[in-house]
Amino acid sequence: MTEFETVIGIEIHAQIATKTKMFCRCDNDSFDKEPNSNVCEICMGFPGQLPVVNDEAVQKGIKASLALNCNIPEYSKFDRKNYFYPDLPKGFQISQFDKPLAEKGWIEIDVDGKIKRINITRLHLEDDAGKLTHVPGGTLIDYNRAGTPLMEIVSEPDMRSSQEAMAYAKEIQNILRFCGSSDADMEKGMMRFDASVSIRTKGESKLYNRAEIKNLNSFRSLGAAIEYESERQMNLWQDGNPLTKDITVGWADDTQKTYFLRDKEGFDDYRFFPEPDIPPLLVNKEDLEVIAASVPEMPAQKRKRYKKDFQLLPDDIRILTSDLYTAQYFEKIVSMIEDPKKAVSFMNTILLKRLKEEQISLKESPISAEDLGRLIQLVESGDISNNQAKGEVFDVMYEERKNADDIVRDRGLQVVSNKDVIEDICKKVIEGNPGPVEDFRSGKGKAFGFLVGQVMKESKGQANPKIVNEILKRII
Repeated sequence: MTEFETVIGIEIHAQIATKTKMFCRCDNDSFDKEPNSNVCEICMGFPGQLPVVNDEAVQKGIKASLALNCNIPEYSKFDRKNYFYPDLPKGFQISQFDKPLAEKGWIEIDVDGKIKRINITRLHLEDDAGKLTHVPGGTLIDYNRAGTPLMEIVSEPDMRSSQEAMAYAKEIQNILRFCGSSDADMEKGMMRFDASVSIRTKGESKLYNRAEIKNLNSFRSLGAAIEYESERQMNLWQDGNPLTKDITVGWADDTQKTYFLRDKEGFDDYRFFPEPDIPPLLVNKEDLEVIAASVPEMPAQKRKRYKKDFQLLPDDIRILTSDLYTAQYFEKIVSMIEDPKKAVSFMNTILLKRLKEEQISLKESPISAEDLGRLIQLVESGDISNNQAKGEVFDVMYEERKNADDIVRDRGLQVVSNKDVIEDICKKVIEGNPGPVEDFRSGKGKAFGFLVGQVMKESKGQANPKIVNEILKRII
């Protein structure tokens, strides 16, 4: 039986995080606005109106390009991409054709512990079209999104499975959020994918005809569409009827199937020519250095550093680098304490778990990074026990918005570290429990835990556990 492999390339369209649209001063946030209320003569393509490039969009496009390890040429330009569709008011899209903003980048993805490099062909800037809503008897058009600034990130056909494709898309989303170039919120339509899928026999290097799956708006849809289309093409191949030309297909979430839309357009179909109303973009070395200095440490770099410097587990690292705010929250705590693993213990297993249960984001947490760091400091100094911190103190901090020092003081929770006081309690417990004492002397380790528990009970949980252990062993 013929063994096939899937060949996948992805185009990602991400809305650039700017105040205004790409070529006019309309608000870039059209989410939940009244249809056709956020438009002007420029983004609607009225005759005689001239576009002006949004400088912030260009800078954030460059910032994203650098985060994706792309080369930034000194010269790039805008072009007119001509096609006629109801949601495109100008009758053309302002995009970039042969001279894009950035080229030849790459990122690394991790699938089941295996690192793979995915190459990026280009990143170019363009404006978005409007939105069509198909209803019984016709189609509604909302032009609010027309003119929205987009970056299109085009990968090489380097992915071989839906798992790799989803890992790539998630990593791109995380990178764009880390560098602040895009919010990449798919629920608001800020990020969507076109996946090109073809197949070939295992061991071949030739690229065959492909199906481009348009406008996928979730990671789940991306994975499911690739799985279906790959299997569909394999079945066609085995039946002796492989694709004979490139095609464009849609994805139906309700049936979980792709469906034919049209033959795939080529560059000739779009009749590209330089945009006559916009001068070329010139990026000098000095500007590039300023933008490069503003690019923060990326998720992949953080993952490597957390593993090397803190010896954290992969699952913990994944959580901590899931977004920039979470990483910054963690690093603030680490700057305050001695043991990074304690930060993970409190943050991942206590705070984030509680927030998830209540469906609250970390940004909305009632406990700041500074307050959680101070709580861990009290544990490290021996002022309170680990159990006290994770139990009563944390709960009061979360529910009553109080800081750890006030809670410990007001509730008398400070750990007793006076050795004379603890020794008196230990002697009392030893005298009152001769059986467990003899069991421990005869090698039964569990008996010692019982004795420690009795000392903690006598001290109302305030004796320093470390000192309790030392004194009990010395006396026994």
